[in-house]
Amino acid sequence: MTLYGILKPLAVCLMRLWFRVEARGREHVPATGAVLVVSNHRSVLDPPLVGGAAPRRLSFLAKAELFGIPLLGRLIHALGARPVRREGADAQALRTALATLQAGEALLVFPEGTRSETEELGEAKAGAGMLAVLSGAPVVPVYIAGTGQALPRGGVIPRPVKVRVRFGPVLRFDGAPVASRKERYREVAEQMMHAIRRLQVEAEAELARHVAPPAVGETTRRQ
Repeated sequence: MTLYGILKPLAVCLMRLWFRVEARGREHVPATGAVLVVSNHRSVLDPPLVGGAAPRRLSFLAKAELFGIPLLGRLIHALGARPVRREGADAQALRTALATLQAGEALLVFPEGTRSETEELGEAKAGAGMLAVLSGAPVVPVYIAGTGQALPRGGVIPRPVKVRVRFGPVLRFDGAPVASRKERYREVAEQMMHAIRRLQVEAEAELARHVAPPAVGETTRRQ
């Protein structure tokens, strides 16, 4: 058994106990073959929690600096992380991501490119769209909620906040000709974010339905 196979069941158990992770739409993730999983990004907890909620192993891109840390670098590599430089264009990261998809694996990326400070979704970067178009892989949008409160930027100890992960229906993109390839990549990335926003709306609507209104007697006492 691989290190990933050993650690994932333990990690999922801890996630359910600490974050009460609730996953919806897992059936949308293809069981085999290349797939690009795209998610909103609020916290460093997002990669492991989306990965733990997914029904199959996900690879993901991580800061190259992390791979230079003794033990940690080897650990995250064994768990599916692939290095990426944050400054400037990283052609090697693109090649690594494409190779991962061409090998029939599932790759997790964040179209926003960095963590958002608020509940509002950020603007999509063209890189995710480029990956989708060049690889031809099906795309599964994901919306994750709660991680921004569980471990915000600058936080150290995760709080026991409920986390919800919602997977959406598969999206497919081709290299349909437009004015420029860059324009097409940006267009695809924006469509990914639109799909994630739809999942956000669905998740918030469902949560609202489950919030029971106060009892009549309670309302009267408050008045």
